[in-house]
Amino acid sequence: MALRVLFSFLTLAALVALPQHPAKAQQKKPQGKIALVNPFIGTGGHGHTFPGAVVPFGMVQLSPDTRLNGWDACAGYHASDPVILGFSHTHLSGTGIGDYGDILFMPVAGQPWLNQGTADNPESGYCSRKVEGSEAATPGYYRVTLKDDNITAELTATTRAGMHQYTYPAGTNPGLIIDVGHTLQSHQNAENLIEIVNDHEIRGHKFTRGWAREHHVYFHAVFSQPFTYRLASGDAYATSSQSSINAAGAKAVLKFENLKDRQLQVRVGISAVDMEGARNNVMNEIPDWNFAKVKDNAAAAWTEWLNKVDLQGGTPDQQTIFYTALYHSAISPNLYTDWDGRYRGLDKKIHTAEKGSESYTVFSLWDTFRAFHPLMTIINPSRNEAWVRTLITKYEQDGVLPMWELAANETGTMIGYHSASVIADAYVKGNRNFNVQKAYEGLLRAPHFDTVSVHFPDAEIKNNVMPVGKYYNETLGFIPCDKDNESVSKALEYAYDDWCIAQMAKGLGKTKDYEKFMERSRRYAKYFDKRVGFMRGVNADGSWKTPFNPRFSNHRRDEYVEGNSWQWSWFVPHDIDGLMALHGGRKPFIQKLDSLFSVQSDIEGNNSSADITGLVGQYAHGNEPSHHIAYLYNYVGQPWKTQELADKILNTLYFNDANGLSGNEDCGQMSAWYILSSLGIYQVSPGDPTYTLGRPLFSEAKVHLENGKTFVVKAQNNSVVNKYVTKVSLNGTPLKTPFITHEDILKGGTLEFVMSAHPTITP
Repeated sequence: MALRVLFSFLTLAALVALPQHPAKAQQKKPQGKIALVNPFIGTGGHGHTFPGAVVPFGMVQLSPDTRLNGWDACAGYHASDPVILGFSHTHLSGTGIGDYGDILFMPVAGQPWLNQGTADNPESGYCSRKVEGSEAATPGYYRVTLKDDNITAELTATTRAGMHQYTYPAGTNPGLIIDVGHTLQSHQNAENLIEIVNDHEIRGHKFTRGWAREHHVYFHAVFSQPFTYRLASGDAYATSSQSSINAAGAKAVLKFENLKDRQLQVRVGISAVDMEGARNNVMNEIPDWNFAKVKDNAAAAWTEWLNKVDLQGGTPDQQTIFYTALYHSAISPNLYTDWDGRYRGLDKKIHTAEKGSESYTVFSLWDTFRAFHPLMTIINPSRNEAWVRTLITKYEQDGVLPMWELAANETGTMIGYHSASVIADAYVKGNRNFNVQKAYEGLLRAPHFDTVSVHFPDAEIKNNVMPVGKYYNETLGFIPCDKDNESVSKALEYAYDDWCIAQMAKGLGKTKDYEKFMERSRRYAKYFDKRVGFMRGVNADGSWKTPFNPRFSNHRRDEYVEGNSWQWSWFVPHDIDGLMALHGGRKPFIQKLDSLFSVQSDIEGNNSSADITGLVGQYAHGNEPSHHIAYLYNYVGQPWKTQELADKILNTLYFNDANGLSGNEDCGQMSAWYILSSLGIYQVSPGDPTYTLGRPLFSEAKVHLENGKTFVVKAQNNSVVNKYVTKVSLNGTPLKTPFITHEDILKGGTLEFVMSAHPTITP
């Protein structure tokens, strides 16, 4: 403590004599569309995003960590935290469960600490407070000044490597801590290995058991200047002669005796394969010491991505929210293939990918099948096909299509078999650059497997999730709520996924399969109680579960997953006419839908605030099962209500600040909803290549397609007040219904809306 306090005074004295920090003098304002991106959106509230450096779909996400545990530490960062714990190389974007935070670096000056310290007591460890107002981030770049030692930290990245630049104040003893034991959510560290290669290079391996049950990260770090070192485990130094250490909490404490220009650069490659793979990644992607070049290349990659859409009109905040959403939509899935083509498979073996069939990871399919993958079929279809190829390869390695894959692990998180949606939607849209027969084989097997039960037989998970086939396929034809938790949510999603399989069967001429899965797709009706107008639990004997309260939620311990009956009773995207018939026709359906958006917003039960957020009545935009519901009015002849609701959600549940998302970002899903909806289109049922129309936010949006054509959305008389559509035409031809097809978009042309302050109401 005394040494650190003394050093702080010395640092302050040195700063008084220093006219300007060299790093600050080099800063340039970002140009073009990257200047419209605010990476801090979603880093507050419950957005669970991170602000650090990443390139589109990159393996490395080099970002600051500010907290380790708890729900709002899923990305390792929260905007409200005053302390930086260090900078680690892997992060998840917007998930509801935490992991990663691998291979942490922290610059220090003076006598280093071995323990990390906390936000409540930063002087007890090597963490540091932030200089207020010093944080800045643009796509591919992050900067902050660490207050305790007055060190400026800058980060940038390539696909498989990260680059650090630290500027130390004069008159100090520059140092750096590498903490391989650091991990988010305090997961079990099975191995922490550090090896000193020479006085410029360090490598190592981290193996943890967390959400990803077997997670390997190898690293290779190269320093711009020579170092001396001591290795440590936990809070104890190893002997001075040790050049390697394999122990829990392994750390390397480095010192740089004659640091040129007070600036240190570090190039770090990571790999899931081995240390040589990590070395190849960094040496090939960052071959020299040019931080500005790496940063500029990252910015260029992001500019290319953001240039997929050109906007005119809207407010400055709306443009920032849009381009930040486009930025967040390109963070995952992450490339998982090394420079040399090797990758770790779902079978835990090392494979070599053929060119064009690289492996990816982080498939949050329960979230992303709804809007993220449909968006990608428009703006990034070739990469979406690559993800489908990855899903098929993982099926070949593991015997079942992925459910929620993370770092070559099937986590078994959430419900459904939504690989079916992603594959079928790509297929029906003509994106078929994958093994169609193998994909179909996987789809036929998907309804018979529960990946949680297959992979993780521990009691808690096994009791919470029953195999799909036990009741749904073999015995009753439905899921009884007295035998299985989450029965209603599971059954509704199985029905939709079965419908997706049926669409692919139809396309392949598999008539018997088509009829079989279409029958299964109608089983949602079993759970609809016409007397109360809600989907509710059914016991094994066919009776309704009592008591029943549609506002009650018990966080996956009752019939619903992260929601209640109000939200889940509308999840029949593939058969809206059938759902309407259950309600007794169009008018009762509309009355019930009106009620959803107008009844009391409070939720009862044990899950009243975690995932059920962004409420408009009982509609919960902060969680995915609600995302299609505002568009259902288009199916019953009341499009003005869809326009009004889309406008309300776009303008009241997304903001240009840290707390700018109404729920978890969920690997691009929240952002994809915003992008599509602000363009005035939305696909309610992936697998049906039809988009329904809403309320465009911008006077003009040009979407540049991979086929070289441009799809233009124009909105005449657009304003905050003029949120209703009076007329819409496609290439000059008036539309009689608020629907267009995927083929219409691919042909290019212009979708033109005429806006008004008053709704066009029809009987």
